[in-house]
Amino acid sequence: LKHTRLRLPRLHRVTISFLPLSKADVTISSLRYHRRMAATSIRKLPSLSGLHHRRNPLDENPFFRPSDGFYINPSDVILSQVAYDFSAQSQSRFAYHRAGPRREIMYEPSDVKAAIVTCGGLCPGMNTVIRELVVGLWELYGVKEIYGIPAGYRGFYSMEAVKLNPKIVHDWHKKGGTVLATSRGGFHLNKIVDAIQLNGYNQVYIIGGDGTMRGAVEIFKEVSRRKLEVGITGIPKTVDNDVGIIDRSFGFQTAVEMAQGAISAAHVEAESAVNGIGLVKLMGRSTGHIALHATLSSRDVDCCLIPEMDFYLEGKGGLFEFLEKRIRERGHAVLVVAEGAGQEMIPRNESQKQERDESGNLVFLDVGSWFKSVLKEWWGREHPDELFTVKYIDPTYMIRAVPANATDNLYCTLLAHSAIHGVMAGYTGFVPGPINGNYAYIPLEEVAQSKNEVNTSDHKWAWVRSVTNQPDFETKV
Repeated sequence: LKHTRLRLPRLHRVTISFLPLSKADVTISSLRYHRRMAATSIRKLPSLSGLHHRRNPLDENPFFRPSDGFYINPSDVILSQVAYDFSAQSQSRFAYHRAGPRREIMYEPSDVKAAIVTCGGLCPGMNTVIRELVVGLWELYGVKEIYGIPAGYRGFYSMEAVKLNPKIVHDWHKKGGTVLATSRGGFHLNKIVDAIQLNGYNQVYIIGGDGTMRGAVEIFKEVSRRKLEVGITGIPKTVDNDVGIIDRSFGFQTAVEMAQGAISAAHVEAESAVNGIGLVKLMGRSTGHIALHATLSSRDVDCCLIPEMDFYLEGKGGLFEFLEKRIRERGHAVLVVAEGAGQEMIPRNESQKQERDESGNLVFLDVGSWFKSVLKEWWGREHPDELFTVKYIDPTYMIRAVPANATDNLYCTLLAHSAIHGVMAGYTGFVPGPINGNYAYIPLEEVAQSKNEVNTSDHKWAWVRSVTNQPDFETKV
C-alpha cells in the first residue's frame, strides 16, 4: 500500500491511498471492457458508387495546409451514447461515422452543380447555413456552380433558381429569415426529381424541419431508384428542437435567449398590477424544449406547461389552486405555456377539428388566448370583487425572425461544412449533426423518423419543478 500526501491550497491536508493493480487485474478488466464494447455496430451510410476517388483539393488550399490528424478516417466513429450501466452483461451499442473532411473525395469540383433549398417555417440561422454552404463549397473545394432554390420544395419545378457566390451571400448571416424565401407544402416528388435531373444538379442540400426531412428521404429514394449520381443531404432546422438523435437543432439557443425578453416583460407587467398574471406563449407544437429552457434560464416563471405533460385547471392540485396560492403569497404570477400544451382542452367546432395547414398538420388554436379567457372567467367567478389582470405576450414571430446569435452562427457554420465534406466524400442520404458534442453523419431516414421529446421523468424536468414549485398534476382529486 502506497501513501501520497498532497498539498491543497486553503484546504486541509488529505491522504490518498493507491492500490496497485496486478497485470492479471488489468488484463481481466480490459477483457471485460472489450467484451462489452464488442457489441457496438456502426450505422451504415449510403454512398455513390458510380464516381471515382480523387485527391482532396484541401491538400493544395493555402489557408488549410492539412496536418496529421486533419482528415477523418473511415474507422472514426461517434458513439450514440456516452453513459452506460457497465454492470450489465450485454448491451447493444451503435455508432455513427464521424463527420469531417476525407483524404479522398468522389467529385471533381469543376463538375459539381449544387442546389440549396430552405423549406418550412422561419428559424434563426437559416441564412447563415446558406452562406456557409456557398462559401464552403466555393472556397474549400472550388465549386463554382451553386444555385439557390426559392420558395421551398415547390421552387424546384415552378421558379427559376438563383445563382449564388460568396460575394452575393457575404452578409446574409446578419439577416433574419431566409433570403431564398421559403414555404410549406408544394411537395410533388416526381416534379422535384425531374427538375433535379433536368437541371443537372448532382448535389442537393435541403434545409428544413421534420416534415422537410421526410420529404428529403423520398427524394433520396427516388434519386436512387433512377440511379442518378446525386448526393442528397438534409440539414435539420427546427426552432422547437424536436429533431431526434442530434444534440440540438440550429436556432434553438437563439430562441431561448430571445424568449427571455418576453418573460421579463410579462414579469414586469404582472408585478406592476394588482393580482397580476403574466402569460407567455412560446413555440413548441409537440415538444416543450423552448419553454423548459427559457423557464430554467429566467427564474421569473412560476409555472411552465408543455405538450408532454398533462395538466388540469380545477380542483385540488390543479393550476387554479396553485396560481391563487402564488398570487396570495407574492401578489403576482408568471405562466409560460408552449403552443402545443393543452390543445385537447380547448373547445373546437367541427370545422376546426378538420383544419390542416399546408404541411398536413392539425391547425392549433391559440392556447394563450384561451388561457387568458379561462383565467379571467375563473377569477371573476371566485373573486368577483377583486381586481385581476392578465397580460398575454406572444413573441413567436419576433423570435423566429431574428438573426442567429453567436452560438447558433458558429453551429450553423459547422453544420454546413460537415454537410459539404460528407457529400464531397461521396456520402448521400445523410444528416450532419452533433451527437454527444461530436459531429457525425446520420442516415437521413433515421433522423426523419425520430423525435426529441421532453422526458418529464428526467433530471431536467425535475429542475423545472424545483425552480417553479409547480404541481406535478399527476392526480386529480
